[in-house]
Amino acid sequence: MLSRLRRALASAVPAPLRRFVRPSGIADLATQPVSTQWGFDRGTPVDRWYIERFLAEHAGDIRGRALEIRNADYVERFGTGVVRADVLDIDANNPRATIVADLTAADHVPDGLFDCFVLTQTLQFIYDVPAALRHAHRLLAPDGVLLATLPVVSRIAPRYGLDVDYWRFTAAGCRRLFGDAFGADQVDVRTKGNVLACMAFLEGAALEELPPAKLEADDPYHPLIVTIRAVKR
Repeated sequence: MLSRLRRALASAVPAPLRRFVRPSGIADLATQPVSTQWGFDRGTPVDRWYIERFLAEHAGDIRGRALEIRNADYVERFGTGVVRADVLDIDANNPRATIVADLTAADHVPDGLFDCFVLTQTLQFIYDVPAALRHAHRLLAPDGVLLATLPVVSRIAPRYGLDVDYWRFTAAGCRRLFGDAFGADQVDVRTKGNVLACMAFLEGAALEELPPAKLEADDPYHPLIVTIRAVKR
């Protein structure tokens, strides 16, 4: 009876994650992921489910003059009433960059330029996060909104090697970091994801390989990302 139950449970698990199910009770897990490319080679990375739903939920904030890092893809996709989209990058060779600056030392960029700053999955690559958030706050106009996402669980990013991927975040840490920059009462911090989403993301399974209903559940003890909406008052 127990073996039949285990087999039934295994068959209900999405194919990329079946190797986590151990009907015999013996650990025989693979040490390599099914994809080393975040799942891009299989479809859409799992964290995009949560990032893009967060941006869609707050599309009304992406307006006026908006800023994004490295490209303006999300501003252009989710923006409502955007009159100008700027791109900030530390790399002067980025042809899409309209502002070349290190976010931790962007003193040459004038105050209050932007109505919205979309800052997704970036702060883990910045060592001095408090300095980056001070500048993010300074760059926003009054009532401007910062929409940020940060990883709780993630592999090391191969694009930057082993020396530049500094941090993973928790909701508690984000409340302190963003609250110090914007004021605690101007910051809304939430966690998204669950243990299945985390396992799938680390495995490199694609969003298209998972039942959407399994991603809907948010477990605050097993989140994949943190989302932050912070307003400059």
